[in-house]
Amino acid sequence: MSGPVIEIIGLEVFAHHGIHDFERRDGQPFLFDIRLVGPPASQDSDRLEDTLDYGAVCDRVVELAGGGPYSLLERLAAVIADDLLERFPASSVTVTVHKPK
Repeated sequence: MSGPVIEIIGLEVFAHHGIHDFERRDGQPFLFDIRLVGPPASQDSDRLEDTLDYGAVCDRVVELAGGGPYSLLERLAAVIADDLLERFPASSVTVTVHKPK
């Protein structure tokens, strides 16, 4: 049985990632969409400690996105997904990175 899905859409983080020198020097906004499948038991509870704390998830994404720098967005997304899976009780995580500029 899979758990409830939590989606965080359009989390904006200003960071310094990219292949080009000017991207790393000047930085730019990135948008993150995060999809997490939470623990099945959380759908029968109304307690934060039984589910995914999406505020903590957002804080962690902001922290990780501010690190690096990474040349490839694929690598950045993988680092975030792996970290979230390790830190939070999610059975799966999908990270999409948008570079709007």
